[in-house]
This record gives sequence, C-alpha cells and structure tokens, in this order.
Amino acid sequence: MMKRILVVLSFFSLLLTGCVEKEIIDDVNIEMGVGYDQKDDEIEGTIMVPIFNPDKKIGNFTFSATASSNRDLFQEIQRRSAQPIVTGSLEIAIFGEEIAKKGIRDFIDAFERDPSIGARVYFAVADDKAKEILTGTYGNRGNAIHLSQLIKHNTETRNLPVTNMHLYLFELYQEGKDPYLPILKKEEPEVIDITGIALFKDDKMVSELPSDKMFFFKLLTDKFSEGSFKLEVDDKDVAVKDLDSKNKFKLRKRKPYVIDLEIEINGLIREYTGTIVTPEVIKKIEKEFEDQVNKEATAMIQDFQEMGIDPVGFGQFIKTKTRGFDFKRWEDEYKNLTVNVKTDVIITEVGIVE
Repeated sequence: MMKRILVVLSFFSLLLTGCVEKEIIDDVNIEMGVGYDQKDDEIEGTIMVPIFNPDKKIGNFTFSATASSNRDLFQEIQRRSAQPIVTGSLEIAIFGEEIAKKGIRDFIDAFERDPSIGARVYFAVADDKAKEILTGTYGNRGNAIHLSQLIKHNTETRNLPVTNMHLYLFELYQEGKDPYLPILKKEEPEVIDITGIALFKDDKMVSELPSDKMFFFKLLTDKFSEGSFKLEVDDKDVAVKDLDSKNKFKLRKRKPYVIDLEIEINGLIREYTGTIVTPEVIKKIEKEFEDQVNKEATAMIQDFQEMGIDPVGFGQFIKTKTRGFDFKRWEDEYKNLTVNVKTDVIITEVGIVE
C-alpha cells in the first residue's frame, strides 16, 4: 500500500513540475538580449525576447522605451509588455557607442545585483546604435543566440580575445589592467560583423582597435588554440593556420621598469603560392612572421602608453612581482615602461606535398 502511495505521489509531482515549466514559458517574456542607447537627453533601452514558432524556428520581438535614468527603463518597458519580463536567460548586453564613451558603470550595476544573471553573459559595444543590432533577424535560433555564438566562435577560432561579463567586471575593478569589449556592426540586414575592439579606461570607452589589429592584440592578452595569419615572403603569399600561441612576462629591471614579453607561436603552412617549401623558405617565413609580430605589438603597446590605458595588464603583473608596489606612482611609471617583445615562431608542418 505504501509503495502504491509513493508511486502515485511521484506521478503527480512529475505532472506538477511539467505544468510549472509550461506556465513559466507561456506566461512570461524571456529577456535574452538588452541594449542601451543615448537618445537626446534620455536613455533608450531595448529588450529582445524570443518568439517560439510552430515550425521550431525562433523569431524575435523587441520592446523599447526611453527614460531619464537606467533605473526607470525596466519599469517603462514592463508597462509595454503583456507578460512579466524575466532576466534569467540573458545572453548579451550591447552598449551604444555614445553610451560607452560616457561610461557604462551605472548600467552594469544592475547586472551585478541580479542573481538570476549568469557571469558568462556577453558584453559588447555597438558601432553605432544597440537598438539597430537587436532589431535585426539573424539565423533561425533567435538573435540573442546568434550574437552570443558569433562572439564565442570568434573567441575560440578567430582573433577575438576571450571576453564576457565576468572578465569585464574583474578587469574593471582590479588595479593594473583595463577592460575591453568587442565592437559589433550591422554590415547587411542579416549580417553582423565584429569590426574591432573597444578599449576602456575604467568604465569609459576611450579608443578602439580595428579588425586588422585584433590578431596582434590577442597575442598580447590571450592565447590562440586555433587561428590563422597571412603574410608575404619574397613576393609569395603564405597562410599559416592552426596557430597555437602563448605569452610570458618577465620583469627584467626596476626604476625604470623593463619587461620582456615572450610570445611563442606554433603553426602549419596550409597555403603557399611558391613552388616548394624548402627549409630555407621555412626559416624566412618564421623570421618574417616574428618581425611583423614584434613590430606591431611594440607599436600597439606604445600607443596604449600614450593613451594611459593598460589592457595588457602590465601594472597587475608588476604588482605581483614587487613588494610594496604603489599604484599612485604607477601612472607616471607606466609611461616610462620599456617592453621588449620577443617572438619565436615555429612552423611544425608544411603539408603533405613536402
């Protein structure tokens, strides 16, 4: 008898659980993307929610509202929605360029305080307006999933350094390293591109790196497990793919500070417009690759010093190696920092022909 009662209770528990999940999906709007733009003297907020169609394709619907402060935006948008808006499935938050330049600290405060929002939410800066990106139609899995997968793909296999809400907040609040975010641009009605990296001083965007500099920036701030790079050697085009890279800092001197930044790159030659890849050609390719990385990385670091930003994290590194390190003096010391970039490129394979 007792077993029968337990079976019946278990059966009803399953039914109730199923009903609760169905109620949640049917009776709420699930916020999966949010954007913020400056509109005259007010802030325009846009929330993107999915629409689950009978053909299993996911559509998109957006709610927009304007308010004088970020705190009032959500209430204004809730008034326009027939069901409550919930935030537990948020995938991406996009900040319009004008908002990013003024500072995003007030906006991210809401994300920090909401326990339903995961730390792996992506942050990004819109090339112009966040609303323009959120109101498009990309793929059949919904805009939020498409945009988050776009960032993830470019992080894992392309030239975008790893980034998410957790890392942005960590870099924002720690001393000795400044945050950065990807820049999204709508190139066509159904195509979004990552056109560069927004560089921040505290919570304000102060500059940006174009897409053709992202490869070198990733070498400085992250590592490649996949990737590719094209270069020209003796008027021959070379494509080095399946790149694997890592970097290491060494503190060589204090007063003034001198750092050796060692970059190690392994890769395979997959394309070569010459006839055959001889050992001499391999050495030329490795040398040219090393020279380009050293030149571009050194120039990039010097630009960062002139702008007074430290996205690479030299200050944080030196702090870990220096007893009694004083960040109040670091701003001036950073300008006089010398970084010696030393790159070692190793071509591990040249293809089956050779």
